[in-house]
Amino acid sequence: MKKKIVAFLLIVFSAFSVLFLNNFNTNFAFAETKKVLLGGAPAGFSIETRGAFVAGLSDVITKDGITSPAKDAGLQRGDTIYYINNIEVNCAADVEKTLKLTDSDVEIDYYRCGNSYTTILKPATDLNGERKLGIFIRDDVSGIGTITFIDNDNIATLGHPVLDENDGLLNILSGKIYSCNITGYIKGERGNPGELRGVVFKNEEIGVIEKNTEYGVFGKTIESFDKSSFTEIEIGEGKIGDAEIYTTINGKEPKRYSVSIVKADTLLSDTKNFVVKITDKELLETTGGIVQGMSGSPIVQNGKIIGAITHVFINDPTRGFGISINNMINK
Repeated sequence: MKKKIVAFLLIVFSAFSVLFLNNFNTNFAFAETKKVLLGGAPAGFSIETRGAFVAGLSDVITKDGITSPAKDAGLQRGDTIYYINNIEVNCAADVEKTLKLTDSDVEIDYYRCGNSYTTILKPATDLNGERKLGIFIRDDVSGIGTITFIDNDNIATLGHPVLDENDGLLNILSGKIYSCNITGYIKGERGNPGELRGVVFKNEEIGVIEKNTEYGVFGKTIESFDKSSFTEIEIGEGKIGDAEIYTTINGKEPKRYSVSIVKADTLLSDTKNFVVKITDKELLETTGGIVQGMSGSPIVQNGKIIGAITHVFINDPTRGFGISINNMINK
């Protein structure tokens, strides 16, 4: 009887082991090493913001004299107008079109430093007979940055968010990523960060922007974009020691430059995981180290991409912060 019980238990255990192993193989099939396409190429960005950003205030010349409607209503440079009379506005054309719908005062819903406000504004009629709010509207935000990686049709750039003038996360409506040719740079100095300068080719679209996050700007590559020049690379974890960055300071093709990771903290921070020191003599002699436009430059260590450059230290352009690839790829 005992032998039968033991035999039965062995059969049950064997069946359970087979079932467990089958499930183990199924559930952990994703454990193979993740690979992406290595970036380093420059890119031009054009971002349409949600809301009409107030870039400045202006006077309106009327037949009765000069007036400042927006200033009188309490609006300030840096505010973002989201609604006029409960109609959503996102650009100067939206504002102009909405003003034509009424001859009365308008209700303005706007955002300032993380808070929402409402005010009543009395538009002024200028000498051309057009109703004006007395504001300059910025329709889009543009700049130069660096591609970090491409994962299938997903593209990750910058490694940090695009901020508004109040240092808040810029609320984007849409945007595009274009090919860019770096034509020069301003060398970084202590207390004065440098920058890359280049030409953006709007006839060479790379992708569309979908998200502006604390971890970078993300989107999708367009179907016709040629990825054949990008190299496949495994992702890994960074640690203190020698590494490399891939970035572009001339033309379109990225080059490899030596750096040293002097601090690694991938657990206690979401966005500042590395302190990177530039050690490459060529890069130090040309740009002085990290400059604006290098944001997103991938960091490679032991043949694996471990993160991206995000910020330069204002008082020491040879050093900067980096973000972990795992924080970027999971967002």
